[in-house]
Amino acid sequence: SGIGRNWPWASGGSSILAEFGTLHLEFVHLSHLSGNPVFAEKVMNIRKVLNRLDKPEGLYPNYLNPSSGQWGQHHVSIGGLGDSFYEYLLKAWLMSDKTDEDGKKMYYDAVQAIETHLIRKSSGGLTYIAEWKGGLLEHKMGHLTCFAGGMFALGADGAPSDKTGHHIELGAEIARTCHESYDRTRMKLGPEAFRFDGGVEAIATRQNEKYYILRPEVIETYMYMWRLTHDPKYRQWGWEAVEALEKHCRVDGGYSGIRDVYNNHESHDDVQQSFFLSETLKYLYLLFSEDDLLPFEHWVFNTEAHPLPVLHKDDGNKEE
Repeated sequence: SGIGRNWPWASGGSSILAEFGTLHLEFVHLSHLSGNPVFAEKVMNIRKVLNRLDKPEGLYPNYLNPSSGQWGQHHVSIGGLGDSFYEYLLKAWLMSDKTDEDGKKMYYDAVQAIETHLIRKSSGGLTYIAEWKGGLLEHKMGHLTCFAGGMFALGADGAPSDKTGHHIELGAEIARTCHESYDRTRMKLGPEAFRFDGGVEAIATRQNEKYYILRPEVIETYMYMWRLTHDPKYRQWGWEAVEALEKHCRVDGGYSGIRDVYNNHESHDDVQQSFFLSETLKYLYLLFSEDDLLPFEHWVFNTEAHPLPVLHKDDGNKEE
């Protein structure tokens, strides 16, 4: 019919930022392979639309109405619904061999707004990224948001010169908070979301947030932090996760998610998510590998950890 369709729950049929904003790498790569620029042009057009729109406090809401071209509810998240949009601004710049200046500018501007409005420190000294709902902060951080530690560290190199160390430090602080969310459970595996309110820190307080479905984001951040700092604690934290996965998630048919990571006894959900293989295990493998395996100067990982080559300016021969 040619008529688009969105989820009815998504702020009145809006499109989701992480969905339409997480195409840059694949479409630019497709243009490179096919020699047809139309794919890259499509995603750059999305970027132009977003650039023109007024953004509340410089933040990108999670919902955009495809008919009106206006934002839906002013909800902002660096976790689910938003996460990979920000990741792809940075990685589009890296994949372009640092020639995509628009992507770079949009990324660093977004990080500035995130720092000002979303990043907070708990009374116990843990740095976390809250969610923003129409100007009010919800002091909750999702497991999905934990990828941002690795993203900040990966982007440190291109940050304004006085901010490089600050971005690495920010990555390290997010990694520590996310490690605490694992360490404060019985099973040493992190919950789906954890809170910083009502006297708790880095702990899930709601039953429907206590599950772990083999997610990779915390390990992803350990891998980036290890590669960029070589601080041995990241390998140690990764090994803790390996031991917990082996002890609590391994079952006869593979690996299963856990319904409540605070319980003494495993209640398996009987699902092995596909991202467990493509991301969780791959990032663990890379964490314990030498840096010359898929080195960052030649490869970027898409949001599901599939490696795509950096398109080097001097790479006349695309077969290379």
